[in-house]
Amino acid sequence: MEAVELGLRAALFKDGRNLLEKLYSQPGLNVPGNASQPGEKCHAERAKDIHTLFGPIAVCRNYFYQPSTHTGRFALDQALGLVHSFSPALVRLAARSAAKEGYESASDDLLAQAGVSLDGRQIQRLVNLVAPALATQLEGVSRPETDPVPILYAEVDGTGVPMVDEELAGRPGKQEDGSAKTREVKLGAIFTQTKTDEEGLPMRDHASTTYVGSFESAPDFGSRIRAEGLRRGLGRAAKVVFIGDGAPWIWELARVNFPAAILILDLYHALERLHTLCAGLYGADNPWAARMAHTWTAMLKNDQIGEVIAALRRRRHDLDPPPDDPLEKQIAYFERFQDKMLYKTYRDQGLFYGSGVVEGGCKSVIGQRLKESGMFWTQAGATSVLHLRLALKGNRWDECWNRLHHSDYLKIKLAA
Repeated sequence: MEAVELGLRAALFKDGRNLLEKLYSQPGLNVPGNASQPGEKCHAERAKDIHTLFGPIAVCRNYFYQPSTHTGRFALDQALGLVHSFSPALVRLAARSAAKEGYESASDDLLAQAGVSLDGRQIQRLVNLVAPALATQLEGVSRPETDPVPILYAEVDGTGVPMVDEELAGRPGKQEDGSAKTREVKLGAIFTQTKTDEEGLPMRDHASTTYVGSFESAPDFGSRIRAEGLRRGLGRAAKVVFIGDGAPWIWELARVNFPAAILILDLYHALERLHTLCAGLYGADNPWAARMAHTWTAMLKNDQIGEVIAALRRRRHDLDPPPDDPLEKQIAYFERFQDKMLYKTYRDQGLFYGSGVVEGGCKSVIGQRLKESGMFWTQAGATSVLHLRLALKGNRWDECWNRLHHSDYLKIKLAA
């Protein structure tokens, strides 16, 4: 049966190529702009091979040249939305493959699954050509929404992407010599919640998570995630929640762009700090470290952050530490964020208080494609792939590509 199906596919592809060639070569084809403008010279029947989902086809079209500006145009190419010599449908398919895996693997899968032959370098060039247009679509609104949003969440984090040496020249980093091996991509996640489960635990709305990401500075990225929040219903939300870790840039971003939000420090990061602090106060191998970590964790989850801080300070005072004691910095962390650590209150309100969505996004959106073994990127190349990942993992792939290529044109015509 496989041989029959493969043979039938090859025959259908051949018929498809013939039909497309006839369609785009018919004498009465109505092509917008297919007439000379003032001053233009028309050169008829210029041949071109177009790569389509069915394989390459040959067409002839008019070329219009403007001597005064030394510019030219092919009206048919513009009307078809060609990306160089590739059809929009083929570009979309190739970009989806490249969004999921490396360019050479994408090439192999296109051939095996769709019968389309494109080498990895061709796919890479296409991705770099269309990614800016896709990014523009990601910022657009498909249709105005009016339904109220019970709870809207915003989460922000950052992760490093390995870069080629030219992108890292002069940049400080965490290596022993002070140099950098990566550049940080900032990622933001927006999602909604409309209900809790039978135990009162929050439930994220299915397929409600969208992402924004870039190599921008924190202020510029803040404007970007706020715009996505507005697109998702920030102005209609009954309650807005912002969750992040302890990075100062994240909380400055929240202050500027989500001033009315409930601000929550991710519980996991708070507990991680608490366990580190207990090890410093009692000794890593001392049973009291684990015992007090357990006790203070329970207090922290019960909105007793003030009592925890007081107990931490008493223990530090008993140790009679020097003024530059690093434990002071750890305790100051809890003092600085104590208004964002009311975890019992958040739980009673049925809210999330962990940043797992955006942390998972750092792995699934960025890590699984941009941080594979042996990968090193230019910022431009990484940004192109990042746009694809944002659309794919944010459940906006079809929406953005349909708008970009007017993919519902025939459906509209048929309905009319």
